[in-house]
Amino acid sequence: MTRGLKNRWIVAGLFGGVAVIVGLCYALNSPEAIKDYVEVGTQPKISPDYSDIVIPANIAPLNFTILEEGQRYFTRIHAGGDESISIFSKTSQIQISPRKWWDLLISHRGRKVFFEVYVMNAKKEWRKFQSISNTIAEQDIDGTLVYRRMLPIYNWWKDIGIYQRDLATFDESLVMHGRSFNGGCLNCHSFVGNDPGTMTIGLRSASYGSSTLLARDGEVRKIGAKWGYTAWHPNGKLAVYSINKVRQFFHAGRMEVRDVIDLDSALVCYKVEEQKAISPPPLSDKNRLETYPTWSPDGQWLYFCSGPILWEDRNKVPPVNYNKLKYDLCRVHYDAQTNHWGDVETVLSAEKTGLSIMLPRISPDGRFLLFCMCEYGCFPIYQASSDLYMMNLLTHQYHKLTINSPYSESWHSWSSNNRWIAFSSRRRDGRFTRTYLSYVDRDGTAHKPFILPQRDPTYYDSQLETFSVPELISSPVKVGQRALARAARSDDCIGVDVPITGATPKTKGSDPWQERE
Repeated sequence: MTRGLKNRWIVAGLFGGVAVIVGLCYALNSPEAIKDYVEVGTQPKISPDYSDIVIPANIAPLNFTILEEGQRYFTRIHAGGDESISIFSKTSQIQISPRKWWDLLISHRGRKVFFEVYVMNAKKEWRKFQSISNTIAEQDIDGTLVYRRMLPIYNWWKDIGIYQRDLATFDESLVMHGRSFNGGCLNCHSFVGNDPGTMTIGLRSASYGSSTLLARDGEVRKIGAKWGYTAWHPNGKLAVYSINKVRQFFHAGRMEVRDVIDLDSALVCYKVEEQKAISPPPLSDKNRLETYPTWSPDGQWLYFCSGPILWEDRNKVPPVNYNKLKYDLCRVHYDAQTNHWGDVETVLSAEKTGLSIMLPRISPDGRFLLFCMCEYGCFPIYQASSDLYMMNLLTHQYHKLTINSPYSESWHSWSSNNRWIAFSSRRRDGRFTRTYLSYVDRDGTAHKPFILPQRDPTYYDSQLETFSVPELISSPVKVGQRALARAARSDDCIGVDVPITGATPKTKGSDPWQERE
């Protein structure tokens, strides 16, 4: 036998061996290999808890960890038909093929999707658990989520970034980071509805002062005023924002020792075309604290929160009465044609609820108002008592949502089709703020929420950053981070004569404090 022929036989033998090994692996790692199993009368424990939820068809794969001890794991995902996704794994982590997942969900909108889980024990015996079922919604969720990431500490703001996430994939990209302007603080990102074409970001910096970036039509301008909580009129020509004299203080002992108080606050209107700030009397009562503005979808009503000032000294945290402050939900009529503001109306009073009302946000169809209530004050993220409530704006009847947890539920936003909400919650461990998504049906009922999916199902077990202020938008932010950073560092700034004094430091070299989360 020649050397060349011998080599060919060796190569053929190697390929044959590989084929045998591949065949054996397929035989072991295929549904047909599980012929005998014992049925378990319970559902498997998985993390995150992706069970009995409603999901959009355009969501990233719900990768999860099976919390059942075993040697091998098999999961079959299907929607009741022949089409299915089969996953064999030597570990308890189940990673779902994105392409197969999207194909399955998109072709089965409005139907149930089932997770069948099998676990092999040390005796090589398979156990089949009861199927986990979820529902695929008819309506998609907006494709992009914008949020802020930061460490949950009270005295460090040099590592804060605003990010955007493609909800159909695991792709995350940076919108802007504080390191781009010498470790500054950035927060209060806002949009006109769910449209990324207009965006504002509030900045605080000891090096560059405090200001606001306005990104519109691919152009970024720097405004010489720090915008707090911001609400854009639907016409995009007017923005109402808060100015807040904020102080942080601490409790001697409880699970969350941090707390926040607004010693003084008011609402300011900024007219974009005129580059002018005004302070209508209904929004700047010297004896009241006004904050958290939001517009009705038709632009005729501005809703906001208002509370009485219970202290004389507006420069330090009061030793008493801080925990007696409760905010009302108010509104004022606005005529965009005549620029006329009406009188303030109380929609829901703290006297009636016994709680402080925060963070009103109205569904795009104008039917429902989602808001928070907590024991006192203006900062629900630090209060475990903070829960989500829904008000029917036709009847003004409201109720506490069943999706609440024993921990804080706070900042929330609506999808453009009224069917989804994103909100912040500490329900996972009581300490770290995470983003959750929930389906809202036509009756205003919010369904069991699920945490924002990650490629690694154990991601949240070791992630020490918090995720806050989730805003749903229809497509990615259109302006790049370099343009935003250049504007933040620039001396070219639109001057604004703010009609009332705010608490935000405006001089370079000051020590800006950032309310956490």
